[in-house]
Amino acid sequence: MNKAKKVLFDCIKKNMTAIVLFFVTSLLNFAIFYLYNIMKEPFVYAEVLLFAVLLLLIGIDFVNELHMAGQRENAKNSILMGDNFEQCGSTLRDIEYCEMIDVLAGRIQSLQNDFSEKKRAADDYYTSWVHQIKTPIATMKLQLSEDTEENRALLGELFRIEQYVDMVLSYIRLDGDSNDLVIKDYSLDEIIRETLRKFAQQFIMRKLRLNYIPTEKRAVTDKKWLSFILEQLMSNALKYTPSGEITVSVEDNTIKISDTGIGIAPEDLPRIFEKGYTGLNGRIGQRSSGLGLFLTKKAADLLSLSVSAQSTVGKDTTFLVALPEYFF
Repeated sequence: MNKAKKVLFDCIKKNMTAIVLFFVTSLLNFAIFYLYNIMKEPFVYAEVLLFAVLLLLIGIDFVNELHMAGQRENAKNSILMGDNFEQCGSTLRDIEYCEMIDVLAGRIQSLQNDFSEKKRAADDYYTSWVHQIKTPIATMKLQLSEDTEENRALLGELFRIEQYVDMVLSYIRLDGDSNDLVIKDYSLDEIIRETLRKFAQQFIMRKLRLNYIPTEKRAVTDKKWLSFILEQLMSNALKYTPSGEITVSVEDNTIKISDTGIGIAPEDLPRIFEKGYTGLNGRIGQRSSGLGLFLTKKAADLLSLSVSAQSTVGKDTTFLVALPEYFF
């Protein structure tokens, strides 16, 4: 309906010269008939007939323009879908119009193919890089196996490097066409415990206390991506908790990760899941890339989960991963 109104106004605007000319001519004819006292009935009939012809011509033009507007909409959809547009009219204008669309569609398709090829090459490169970089990381872990204070510190930094490497691979997978989901029935306690074991050394080094109450709940989900979400949230909690404790619990259908860290500023809280947003904490410590929580949100969306945060500056932060009822 809105399109029909726009087309009608466009037709009136396009034919405004003819409309104005008609009314000006009518006024001049009326003035002549009036001044010479000529019988006005033939004048009225002629003007009514001419006005009807004018409306008919505008109506025909409106129908044609409405049809062309439909063709333009189909052309736009065809270009977006990558299909060929073949609804050409018989006039020279229509033929040239279709040729222009074909040229533009060809250029767009060429750009899309070029972009896809470059993206595929970049994804292959970074995927290969991730797998190659894990070899020297594993070697360095073996060389630092001796339990000394210096080695523990270096292992902590290696752990962070390994997390960033895994983040690159997750970024590629989440941004790609394939998400390699494997949906099964899992024990939430098993997934959470595996995540906590990965960070055990970090808790010891930072002298933080871990509180976790086992749960008997099970969920139908993808283990790898749910583990990734929990690892990112746990990493974030450790990063911004200089002292105190971190609590992991499952209440109702929600996994909660709470810390006694520095908290998140109220103005930052609504934007922490945005890509590249580091917030005040990240800018002060220069410790945040702004990707961890962004990827967490993308992974949560992939699994149809809801992830959110509550925080009080200088006191605590709680991340909540809500699983839908049908997951259990």
